[in-house]
Amino acid sequence: MSVESSEGPSRVALDPLHESFLPQEHALYRPRHSPRQRTALITAVVYLCLPALLLVVGVRPEEFENRRLAAFPSGWDLFTGLDEWAADHLPFRKEAVEASGAISRGVFGEQPRFDRRPTEVAGPVQTQPKDPSLDRPDPTSYVEVLEGKDDWLYLGGDVKGACSPKTPTDDVLDRLARLRTAVEASGRKFVLVVAPSKTTVVTEYLPAKYYGKECLTKARDHFWAGVDDKRVDAIDLRDDLAAEAKRLGHPVYTKNDTHWNHDGALVMIRAVADAVRPGTTRTWQVDPARKIDREGDLARLLGRTASDQYQAYDLKPDGSTVCSRPVTGDERKPQRFTQARVPGVVEAKVGWIGDSFTFAAPSYLVAGYTDVTVQHVSGVTADAGQVARMLADTDVVVVEAAERNLLDGTNPILTPAVLDAIGGELAKKPRR
Repeated sequence: MSVESSEGPSRVALDPLHESFLPQEHALYRPRHSPRQRTALITAVVYLCLPALLLVVGVRPEEFENRRLAAFPSGWDLFTGLDEWAADHLPFRKEAVEASGAISRGVFGEQPRFDRRPTEVAGPVQTQPKDPSLDRPDPTSYVEVLEGKDDWLYLGGDVKGACSPKTPTDDVLDRLARLRTAVEASGRKFVLVVAPSKTTVVTEYLPAKYYGKECLTKARDHFWAGVDDKRVDAIDLRDDLAAEAKRLGHPVYTKNDTHWNHDGALVMIRAVADAVRPGTTRTWQVDPARKIDREGDLARLLGRTASDQYQAYDLKPDGSTVCSRPVTGDERKPQRFTQARVPGVVEAKVGWIGDSFTFAAPSYLVAGYTDVTVQHVSGVTADAGQVARMLADTDVVVVEAAERNLLDGTNPILTPAVLDAIGGELAKKPRR
């Protein structure tokens, strides 16, 4: 509108008016919150807040994907990591995955499509071939689980991690060499053992084609050449595991799990004990004890449950006294085990840092030492200083690390701050 004044016509500005306050008949009218907006907002709030609320009442998410659950993000990571945390901590997620898998197989007669390419066209139900990859188009992406011959399963992360590492392999090898130098400079013995991936040891059941096959082979060869170098000087178990599989007549890994069975674990336990004190295991007697059924961690990723049978053993270091025993408690915290000295048991104060391969069968580990403290490597993330001080009270430092977590550079012990903490604490208490 305009008004007349002595200086001529002028305009009077109206107060700004939000479009939601306009009459509904107005062409510019927009509701402040439409029903769709409210629904989306409520859904987002429930999705992000429900895990936290259920934690308060005691509902805990379960680790079933062969990895640690995502930690709650902090700082700027809050904007990019909150969705991953919320997804990992959704209540009953494991049950939802299993239900989806059961419906896919029971109703539609096909495997669940958790890790299939969305462009893949499902055909009629057919008999599963010995090598399922032969009847599929050339793969174009990484998968969570590789489905191999005769129903063998492999962790897809072995491939993706090797092809897209977070830390270059040469840097990983340099940091392992740095750890060795720090431990030995303090007057302690250092033993590093690498647990080979299932994709490295049991190659006969791998699918004929899978995405990343060539770069996995190249990365793996470069890694093991560095592991065997004198700077790193790790125990290479590949030949010993192959020899044990030949003796037994079957692999020392199982169909549905990514870890070795008890036979594979015993190969590592023997190798480390002999590295700490040569000739230790000459008197060892290992007798079959019982059969154990254990659910495979890889089958769960496909939305189904499948168990493998393990042969458990009684370990007698002196040939007659059973020293193997159950290990319970929180593996993320240091656990100390002591026993009287008998022939075949290493008499030394040992600190052992390991991952899921160590804790696949720790009952044999504790049987071989008079004094050993075992700690899961994830503990260095929570409190590197505590782990470093534990190692400073020992005479021998053993580190077991899975090949895949070294190849992809994610093993927490590789973190420079962790290496600094360990080196600093060991230097404060040298052994002479």
